[in-house]
Amino acid sequence: MRTIGKYLRPYLSRVCLQLLVKLSGTVVELFLPSMLSIILDKYAPAGNLRGVWLTGAIMLLCAALAWLGNVCANRMSTNISRRFTLNLRRDLFKKITDLSAAQRDAVTDASLVSRITSDTYNVHNMVDRMQRLGVRAPILLLGGIMVSLSLEPVLTLVLICTLPLLAITIIISSKKGVPLFTRVQQGQDSMVRKIQENMAGSRVIRALSRTEWEQDAFAQVNEDLAQRQRTADLTMAAVGPIVNFVLNTGLAVVVLVGAWRVHTGVALPGTIIAFLSYFTIILNSMIMISRLFVMYSKGSASARRIADILAMAEDLPVQQAASTPSENHVEFRSVRFSYNKTTDNVQDISFTLRHGETLGIIGPTGSGKSTLIKLLLRQYDPDGGEILLDGKPLSSISPGELYARVGVVFQNDFLMADSIRENIRFGRDVAEESMLSAVDCAQAAFVHQKEGGLDFMLNVKGRNLSGGQQQRVLIARSLAADPRLLLLDDCSSALDFRTDRALRHALRDRHGEATTILVAQRVSAVMAADHILVMDQGRIIGQGKHEELVRTCDSYRQLCLLQLGGDAL
Repeated sequence: MRTIGKYLRPYLSRVCLQLLVKLSGTVVELFLPSMLSIILDKYAPAGNLRGVWLTGAIMLLCAALAWLGNVCANRMSTNISRRFTLNLRRDLFKKITDLSAAQRDAVTDASLVSRITSDTYNVHNMVDRMQRLGVRAPILLLGGIMVSLSLEPVLTLVLICTLPLLAITIIISSKKGVPLFTRVQQGQDSMVRKIQENMAGSRVIRALSRTEWEQDAFAQVNEDLAQRQRTADLTMAAVGPIVNFVLNTGLAVVVLVGAWRVHTGVALPGTIIAFLSYFTIILNSMIMISRLFVMYSKGSASARRIADILAMAEDLPVQQAASTPSENHVEFRSVRFSYNKTTDNVQDISFTLRHGETLGIIGPTGSGKSTLIKLLLRQYDPDGGEILLDGKPLSSISPGELYARVGVVFQNDFLMADSIRENIRFGRDVAEESMLSAVDCAQAAFVHQKEGGLDFMLNVKGRNLSGGQQQRVLIARSLAADPRLLLLDDCSSALDFRTDRALRHALRDRHGEATTILVAQRVSAVMAADHILVMDQGRIIGQGKHEELVRTCDSYRQLCLLQLGGDAL
């Protein structure tokens, strides 16, 4: 809950003003039953119409003031909650984007989506209801008890006797509610993850006729979430009936005792009617408090989940390290890394690249090719060894400085539902000439044939482009800022051989000064590189130029025979 306090602190003065307005309207509302008793016991029996009308007018005025105060306070609480949630969601999104790849792997994207949507919604509701009911309900409860004590101390004792049982019920339910609603949110994480998987793989699911199987799998996840929600709701739902039973029992006792006191002449009818009104007010306030604790249980569970993300320490801090002059642009020194920290995914990786050189990395699926790209982008830190960039340890380079040098196309990249222009610019200060040059170099001339050219609007994930067209737009994005280090992770897999060849020639002619690391499955894509790494099971099994590897590396020679035929050897 410290997180909530931190984000509410800037609005403390507004919260205090809102609470004061809410307090004033609630206190005024408490006077209404007392004035009713005055009319019934004093003015009506005496036939004092002037007193009746005057007191009635005051009651109308108090009712109007109470209504106005509550409306104004509610509008203020809504505005405060909206701004509070806006800032909380903004900082949470910023924190999520700053998380390292390892931290995202640990939390999972589905959980992050759930926390920034449903969890912030629950916290918003909690803060809003706390402002609306957090003052009104206790004031009605305590004020009602104090005024009823002055009217009928004996009957008030009946009411007070019910309070300990109600307090115990609410406290026990709230302690059980927080862990139960935490489990509900975890179940929602699983459902979001399942939805994401189905949406991403919808075409594959249909193509393999696995729709019914996926529907059954989703039904299981949905049933688990519903069961968790049912358990939490049933636990919290027991609060309302218990509160109502206790208060209604107390109300019945009050009616009986009050009727006896009126019959014996100890109390007046107007006083009993006013007391019953106060008892109803107190009953409603207790119901509001019980609902408030249900909302608190949900909001508190969600607040803890949000606080866990915001409290995550920086996983990849920028470290101070001395820079040594070096002719090498990129250098890997005995690098090893493991995702699960048990079995190394890559090990003993060593190579050097000078400025302007091209490195091709080839090998079977799962051999660790893309992992090297992730390590070079410092999405993860290696478990052993060292990575240098211009003679400076990668861990000592700030993210802004590193990414300003790099142009990258990932194996599974994305396009926004926006114009081609904005997808290439991607929020950077890129001149029109640079974008057109990048489009030309990426062999994306099809862009000029689209309606509007660069202003052609793409669907979500660029679904109105073919696979090859998507890859060429992504390559143009990576080239638009003229990077010094170009990382291409299997980015030409959807291109035909002629276009792939033209792309490689254009890269060499126009961006020859950039150091390029090219991950590919095709031998033709890497055979002209200055250096080639052949990887298998996380190790380098061959290193050198194409002609050298054909002679010395059996795996590389077999790939050449399979893809290019014997003439290529």
